[in-house]
Amino acid sequence: MGNGELGRPVNILLVEDNLGDVRLTQEALKEGKVLNNLSVARDGEEAMEFLGRKGKYVNAIRPDLILLDLNMPKKDGRAVLADIKGDEELRNIPVVVLTTLAAEQDILKAYNLHANCYITKPVDLGQFIEVVKNINDFWFTVVKLPTKLSK
Repeated sequence: MGNGELGRPVNILLVEDNLGDVRLTQEALKEGKVLNNLSVARDGEEAMEFLGRKGKYVNAIRPDLILLDLNMPKKDGRAVLADIKGDEELRNIPVVVLTTLAAEQDILKAYNLHANCYITKPVDLGQFIEVVKNINDFWFTVVKLPTKLSK
């Protein structure tokens, strides 16, 4: 497993309010042996501050990939997704919706908001780790990402 064409640590923004899922994602990235810089935003407002490099995030590194939960406090993932894809500077960052919601209307709405893919979180710990490893294999080994994401 490598970091594809990037040739540097992968910058990932995880937008997740569940501490258990944050720890699982960190563990899966470690097991997947993907060299990464993982930043965590605990709610949608914090995610948008991070992406806009506001306040304490003025020196934030632009993510190569965003892992986005939908159900969060303050500003939910759907609103965050709409803001990202509606912003000319952010819209080309791939957004992977990683959520427990499996209803058809949630999936359709996420794709209508231009999510790059939608993955339902498995309940089983081993499966969850496997899903995160597969996300990294796909996005950073198989997929060609631009080396410079902003204009």
